[in-house]
Amino acid sequence: MAQKNRGRDRAVVEEELSLEQLKKRLDNLDARFDAIDSMVSAVAERIVMRPLRMEIACPNCGKIIEIGVVGDQKMLR
Repeated sequence: MAQKNRGRDRAVVEEELSLEQLKKRLDNLDARFDAIDSMVSAVAERIVMRPLRMEIACPNCGKIIEIGVVGDQKMLR
């Protein structure tokens, strides 16, 4: 009987740990999304002010891709 209770207690503790890990992962994901949002907003603001030229290296082949973006209207807020 005592072993069954220990098994249940252990399962409860493991479930609490997994919930805490899930919460930490969600918090980290939220922080990453906030960082991405900030970067995208900064790029969008720069595009409406002046031309933007980006060079991105392909992670698979290493080829450099050049992207040029020009905007001529103010962003609406």
